[in-house]
Amino acid sequence: MLKRSPSRRMSTTIGTALGAKSAPSSPGNGSIGGGGGGSSLHISQGAGFLTVPPSRPRRPLTSAEIMRQQMRVTEQGDTRLRKTLTRTLVGQTGRGAETIILPLELLRHVKTSEFGDVHEYQIWQRRQLKVLEAGLLLHPSIPLDKTNNFAMRLREIIRQSETKPIDTGKSSETMSTLCNAVVSLACRNANQDVCHWADGYPLNVHLYVALLQSIFDIRDETLVLDEIDELLELMKKTWSMLGITRPVHNLCFTWVLFHQYIVTSQMEPDLLGASHAMLAEVANDAKKSDREALYVKLLTSTLASMQGWTEKRLLSYHDYFQRGNVGLIENLLPLALSSSKIVGEDVTISQGNSQEKGDVKLVDSSGDRVDYYIRASIKNSFSKVIENMKTKTAVTEEGEEAAKMLLELAKETEELALRERECFSPILKRWYSVAAGVASVSLHQCYGSILMQYLAGRSTITKETVEVLHTAGKLEKVLVQMVVEESEECDDGGKGLVREMVPYEVDSIILRLLKQWTEEKLKAVHECLSRAKEAETWNPKSKSEPYAQSAGELMKLAKDAIDEFFEIPIGITEDLVHDLAEGLEQLFQEYTAFVASCGSKQSYIPTLPPLTRCNRDSKFVKLWKKATPCTASGEDLNNLSGGAPVIADGNHPRPSTSRGTQRLYIRLNTLHFLSTQLHSLNKALSLNPKVLPAARKRYRERTNSSSYFDFTQAGIETACQHVSEVAAYRLIFLDSYSVFYESLYTGDVANARIKPALRILKQNLTLMTAILADRAQALAMREVMKASFEVVLTVLLAGGHSRVFYRSDHELIEEDFESLKKVYCTCGEGLIPEEVVDREAETVEGVIQLMSQPTEQLMEDFSIVTCESSGMGLVGTGQKLPMPPTTGRWNRSDPNTILRVLCYRDDRVANQFLKKSFQLGKRR
Repeated sequence: MLKRSPSRRMSTTIGTALGAKSAPSSPGNGSIGGGGGGSSLHISQGAGFLTVPPSRPRRPLTSAEIMRQQMRVTEQGDTRLRKTLTRTLVGQTGRGAETIILPLELLRHVKTSEFGDVHEYQIWQRRQLKVLEAGLLLHPSIPLDKTNNFAMRLREIIRQSETKPIDTGKSSETMSTLCNAVVSLACRNANQDVCHWADGYPLNVHLYVALLQSIFDIRDETLVLDEIDELLELMKKTWSMLGITRPVHNLCFTWVLFHQYIVTSQMEPDLLGASHAMLAEVANDAKKSDREALYVKLLTSTLASMQGWTEKRLLSYHDYFQRGNVGLIENLLPLALSSSKIVGEDVTISQGNSQEKGDVKLVDSSGDRVDYYIRASIKNSFSKVIENMKTKTAVTEEGEEAAKMLLELAKETEELALRERECFSPILKRWYSVAAGVASVSLHQCYGSILMQYLAGRSTITKETVEVLHTAGKLEKVLVQMVVEESEECDDGGKGLVREMVPYEVDSIILRLLKQWTEEKLKAVHECLSRAKEAETWNPKSKSEPYAQSAGELMKLAKDAIDEFFEIPIGITEDLVHDLAEGLEQLFQEYTAFVASCGSKQSYIPTLPPLTRCNRDSKFVKLWKKATPCTASGEDLNNLSGGAPVIADGNHPRPSTSRGTQRLYIRLNTLHFLSTQLHSLNKALSLNPKVLPAARKRYRERTNSSSYFDFTQAGIETACQHVSEVAAYRLIFLDSYSVFYESLYTGDVANARIKPALRILKQNLTLMTAILADRAQALAMREVMKASFEVVLTVLLAGGHSRVFYRSDHELIEEDFESLKKVYCTCGEGLIPEEVVDREAETVEGVIQLMSQPTEQLMEDFSIVTCESSGMGLVGTGQKLPMPPTTGRWNRSDPNTILRVLCYRDDRVANQFLKKSFQLGKRR
């Protein structure tokens, strides 16, 4: 392996001892190390190992002397060994070296006098004992029982030697014990031809590797001695003593060559090539079925070390190889692939029958290693580019700095791809045809990952973001073109690699960012809605803005979102507008439902009293007639209504509208404010010129609508109806309870007329119109009218035991009801048309007409409609009329309504009819 002229080529012949097989380093190259010019290596035919060519003069030394020099054994030590062996073999003709326990014989025959001082002798003695400890106790070839007495004695002697030298004289009891223990431990098997003191793993391998290391010239450790064949023959004599086999030798020799390349600073690539050549023999050995467990263990650990060292460089070949030494990959890659292939062939230890469950799989390696190396090195190099950028500038995730980094990184990525294609791909292509394509795919993935990280925290599309996306799109085109160019010879034309390149999809990312921005804006509106649900008090924002404060905040956020949406510097399609509008509408619908969540009118209608008949001679009636008309005090009304006190005396009564009812008015104002704002938002969305005209036209044709908030507007109308109804029933049945249901026609119709209630009603209506927005007044007034008509019906038909009506009372009641109708016809400057008032009053007027009919007529009408509604036909003799159900839907043709008029009719005929037909009890 001496440096010679470039004209001398290297021979790659493995001798007959190793099977005479060639081991090319790479496809298309038959020489070890790639045939690098300027160096050659001869592998002798006789022994099959690396040699210096015959031109170098052989040393005039014996093989043993050369070995001694190479092992750096001193002449004094050599002399000591020779004398020991001579004394050991005296009189023992035919005894083999395998039966000699060398450290024990040294202890027996070497005396203190042969050393300079006692301390030197003690050090030497302890070394021999440590060798025995390693071979017999720590790493025995035959498993050692922990309770073995000889092992215990040997451990004790070794422990004693740490303080003072042991006595090795012939009469020494310690020496006798030592000899007995060592021999017993080394000869524990039936074969007495070999003493097992140095053949335990890994001691034997370490000793043998130390011997193999002697083949390198101590003056230049990159060279192999001419006498390598003779030296290896000497080493072979130790195989039986050390338990070395041909496969173990091949594996150790491969390792020694590989290791020597590393410790000599990787100066001689031919050492790497020779190690690769030896791997061919190792591969053959590994395939044999008679592998021993220890061999498999040594094989996996050795190849793992070799593979780990080589792959460390190949997985980061951009760091280890530059333009000047990139050719070294040709030497390193074959070794890595060979070792990987060997350990990837499912090496197993078969414990007994191969079909038993004892088989243990050690290695299962698969996949294209070159592909793996390329991808890993690309990722590593890409990461270092990023680190260098971070050290140059303080890059943050916000603002322009991050965008500048992405732009610079795109430039560096393209340069890295070009350098890969120029320098590394031509070499790697010999083992992997799509090397450059894989590199481009990896770079595409690496940059894409950083791009996604950059975009992950951004919800706003800025000029910097758009520039980054455009640059990424250009880089993607360059990398895809490289893949296509480098994959033309592939069966699929590189389509498989292209499929690996997940597109950056710049347009889709812009769309996603826009949708993400939309979601964040909608989230802000939703948070406002959530706050409203928790804290809204339904107090007016101000006198000029008589609606809930949350409504103003909600609509301002929506308007700002729409304005910012059209400022985004991209082409806006109708679908994008629709997405924003749809999200807003869902929130508006939810807010509308929240505003309308104010209970129901049923909660304010008093419970209907049980049906009873009047008693003409009732003591209650007699007492009531003697009593003066009762009027509720202001304090009582205040307690019932929960609002300001009602002052009924005098000409200036105050309204009885409670705070709760006034808050319902604010809800109504809020709904109308929301409706008005929706018109404005819809106009801003539908008429904005930035929306692409063609897309808008197609959308409108598809949806057949020009409004984005149709559902919300419909929901607002329903909510207004509901809130107006609840507010009206609360005003009439709760706030005005004392002047309507509690007082009207109580005891005597003539003394409990409707006039006091109308005064309070007018004041309440005035306050209502003052609070409500103009657009809300008509509906609210109509619902109050319906509620007041309902309370009149309730008083007439379900007024409880305190009310009694005579047929003659209907005229007063009719007059009172006309006064009530007049209130709605005149209040609020025509908010309710007169025909509407008349239509809604028809039911009450029908009941008043029933009250004007004779009792006999009422009884006849009741019988007819009851039979018709029940389907029983005419009532025969002895049959009883069924009790009509109470539906609450009063009208003159309803049998239950007619029955209630009879119940409140105070005459004897009605009393007898009710008693006979339904056994109704008298009032108490």
